[in-house]
Amino acid sequence: MKVKDFVSGVLTGVAAGLIVNQAFEKLNSNTPAERVLNDVKEAFKKEGPIDGSWIVMKPEVFTNNVLSMEVYRGGISRIRNGELEQFEFAANAETGTVVELVQK
Repeated sequence: MKVKDFVSGVLTGVAAGLIVNQAFEKLNSNTPAERVLNDVKEAFKKEGPIDGSWIVMKPEVFTNNVLSMEVYRGGISRIRNGELEQFEFAANAETGTVVELVQK
């Protein structure tokens, strides 16, 4: 095998990989769940320290009688005035915007 043929094959493979990667990113336009959780945590930290947090990495369908969208579900807990406060949220998987926040 000639070096020229080998290099040509490698470059073709790299180009194909880049094209497939870009196509996958366009199909999966969701905001990463970790970024959504970090944004929610930062918003809560403005009011004081948080005790714990969690998020479900796989989006689920959320409907509120008018709109239907994919959301990440998660939660935040904190101690405030000596008492445990727990919140659950739903954030739009595409934009990361919190669409529901409920204190438990």
